Amino acid sequence: MGVLNRIGIALDSDLLKRFDRSIQQRGYTNRSEAFRDLIRDRLVTEQTAAPEATVVGTVTLIYDHHAHGITEKLTEAQHEHHDLVVSTSHAHLDHDSCLEVLIVHGKSAQVAQFADLLIGLKGVQHGRLVMTVPAHEIEHPHEHGHKH
Repeated sequence: MGVLNRIGIALDSDLLKRFDRSIQQRGYTNRSEAFRDLIRDRLVTEQTAAPEATVVGTVTLIYDHHAHGITEKLTEAQHEHHDLVVSTSHAHLDHDSCLEVLIVHGKSAQVAQFADLLIGLKGVQHGRLVMTVPAHEIEHPHEHGHKH
């Protein structure tokens, strides 16, 4: 972490009260860490929006394993995009439903396109892609390849 800088911001008192309640419910002990997390989240959103940005993330899928061919289609799609798939985890939720979580890594646009392909398969009931970047990429986005 770099040198800490103190800043002052002006907020509407009602907004500040709502923010304080929100961060208290989430377990924050001070506003500073909550503001830092909000800023990091914004920076991650901006960085992962760049099509060529290298990202890591998860694709979470809920699907009906009885749906015709869904298991084979999911497996086939993952093999076709094996360069993006780091690992998968599978859980049987009940008699019909399965949860599959894929850890993915690659260029933002390719990862998003792959996730859309999986989520769009017939039999997938719900899916979500979450992308992020390693912490050092948030703090120092132009120092690629350096380990901190």
